[in-house]
Formats: sequence, structure tokens, C-alpha cells
Amino acid sequence: MDKHRILIVEDDLKIASMLADTLSKYHYEVKTVEAFDQIVEEFNAFSPHLVLLDINLPSYDGYYWCRQLRQFTTVPIIYISARSGEMDQIFALENGGDDFITKPFHYEIVLAKIKSHLRRTYGEYASKQEERTVKLGQLQLYLERMELQTKTDALPLQKKECVILELLMGESPKVVSRERLLEELWDDQAFVDENTLNVNMTRVRKKLADYHIKSTIETVRGAGYRFILSDEEV
Repeated sequence: MDKHRILIVEDDLKIASMLADTLSKYHYEVKTVEAFDQIVEEFNAFSPHLVLLDINLPSYDGYYWCRQLRQFTTVPIIYISARSGEMDQIFALENGGDDFITKPFHYEIVLAKIKSHLRRTYGEYASKQEERTVKLGQLQLYLERMELQTKTDALPLQKKECVILELLMGESPKVVSRERLLEELWDDQAFVDENTLNVNMTRVRKKLADYHIKSTIETVRGAGYRFILSDEEV
């Protein structure tokens, strides 16, 4: 089994380094955030199974970043903070967190909570209900984890990117109309600019290209879009 990946969002370099060293000894793959204004980008690049998140961070606090992450991922997020008030812990959970550890902490507690959440989410205690997938040739889209797997790579997706690929791959090689895409992507189409769909489609195409996926999304003028499976990925 591949190592579980843990993203540490902590601006105290000493604490971040000690956490990373400890977790690495227990065979986790660890990354510490360096650009605290690009936490979402670092998350997407690393695609972690769990996040350790401080509250007091540069620019925006941990509550803000947890809300941003919750827009497209359900991975466990554990707050680690010197704030010990009851309302701090309540606010952390209400803003999308799964657990709260108060500083100073014992590493045994951190490890136990990490193991517990990973077990519950991915392991023996995880729901046995079969995960929803869309399979097309060698491409497999995992809807709950928002991930597109190729023969060699796992491509992390944002929520709208996942919806677009679910529709296009599920209907391939048929055309999916712009109207249907808009309806599935946004609850109230009246406030969606016509160009917004084009922008989202461009992002998906770029992500496929960045991961060297040969299959393409074709624009069918006046009708919509369709997913064309490459001969190399059949």
C-alpha cells in the first residue's frame, strides 16, 4: 500500500519540522507548506490524505483556509493550535475541521488522532459502500475523492472539474450540451456569465495536458462538448 500523505500547515518552523520528522519516522509521506498565500495550490499539488492545520497563520487564518479546502475536498482536517478556548474549538469544527489538538501537545496524541482519522476515512472503519467511479478506457474517475487516475498518475481535481469530467466521460463519445453542463455546475444559472463555463473548460483541458493525458475535450459549435478518448488510452 502507498504511504498516506500528510500536509502540515504550520508557520512555526520548529514545530513544523518536528512534526514532519516524527511523522516521517512512522512512514507517512509529509509535506510542509512554505507559501502561506498558496495553500490551496500546495494542497492540489500534493493531494494529501490528511491535513494538520494551525489557526494563526500569515495573511489569512486557518478557519479561512479550511473553508477554502472544504469547497472541493472531504479529507480529514485536524486543527493544531495554541488557542484553547471552548469557542475556538467550536468555531474550528463549524468551519469544516474534523478534530482539534491544543498546543503544547504530546506527539503520541497527534499520531493517535491521525491514525484514527485515516482508519475511519480510508481503512478498516471506512464505509464499505462501493465508491462511485466513471471508467473510460484506461482512465478512471473517482468521484468521492475527486481524482482522475491514469495508468501511471493520480490527478487531483477541484469540485467543478470533477463534475465536468463526470458528465463528459459518462456520455462519451456523445455531446453534452452547454445547458446541461450549466445546470449541473451551478444552482442558479441566471447569475452565471456565459464565459464562466468556457473558463472552467479551459482549466480542465490544461490540467489534462499538464498530466500528459492524450484524451481531449472537443467543442462542438452550437451544441456543447464531448470527451474524445485517445487511442493510447483505450
